Amino acid sequence: MKELWVPLSGAIAQQRKVETIANNVANANTPGFKKEQIVFKEYLTQFEKGHEQDIDLPHKEWKPEDFYRSYGAENAKVKIDGTFTDFEQGQLTPTGNSLDLALHGKGFFEILTPNGVRYTRQGALTINTQGQLVTQSGNPVLSKLDPETLKAGTSAEGSIPKPQERFITLPQGRLTVNLQGEVLVNNQKVSDLAIVEFNDMHALKKEGNSHYLNNDPKNYKSITSTNVQQGFIEQSNVNAVQEMSELIKANRQFESIQKVIKVYDTISGKGVNEIAKF
Repeated sequence: MKELWVPLSGAIAQQRKVETIANNVANANTPGFKKEQIVFKEYLTQFEKGHEQDIDLPHKEWKPEDFYRSYGAENAKVKIDGTFTDFEQGQLTPTGNSLDLALHGKGFFEILTPNGVRYTRQGALTINTQGQLVTQSGNPVLSKLDPETLKAGTSAEGSIPKPQERFITLPQGRLTVNLQGEVLVNNQKVSDLAIVEFNDMHALKKEGNSHYLNNDPKNYKSITSTNVQQGFIEQSNVNAVQEMSELIKANRQFESIQKVIKVYDTISGKGVNEIAKF
């Protein structure tokens, strides 16, 4: 029964939706987490065959079957068109910790992970045994590249510093980070945080631990407007109540589709048994 693929594709799509929403709910309390959204696409054989009219009534005496022309629509199915990240700003919560930094705007912290340079919104930072500013996972936070250094790197006179050369080492003293991302210790400037913005944030590839990868060198913005809020943490942008409501709805839709599949299975079974009697 080819028609069985219609509800089966719907069940697969709803299962994927349930998994996506469940992951959002699980990270509702993860600082800097950005929720995922799933996009569905309906596949219609009618469009493939090129039928432009929705209704095609015959010029004759009408019969009941004339009103049920499907043009193969019984073979339509639901397709998962992909997922995207919702980068909506999360709520900023005060912590009073000088090592907690929240970003207000569309920027990202630039960090160095074992897999290379990545970008994150998680600003719960700490200091390692070498006195370097790192994330909770131990990934060093990088300093800002000077525009003149970037220009020099394009010529034979100089080169762009490696990420390992951009670690931020803090001396002993009172740490202050202003809105522009300048890092000061005892009112003496030590470094500038690398706050990066992108022309197209949806071009970023999402990885684990709220890390993002940018594969397009032209995707960087030359001018940023993101502010750094010291003593704050950006919370997840997941609305737990809304996501739970969507999760319940998706589960009910999945159960309804399962009932349709059982009906198809029953009809198929009866068809085989009845035909066998003749």
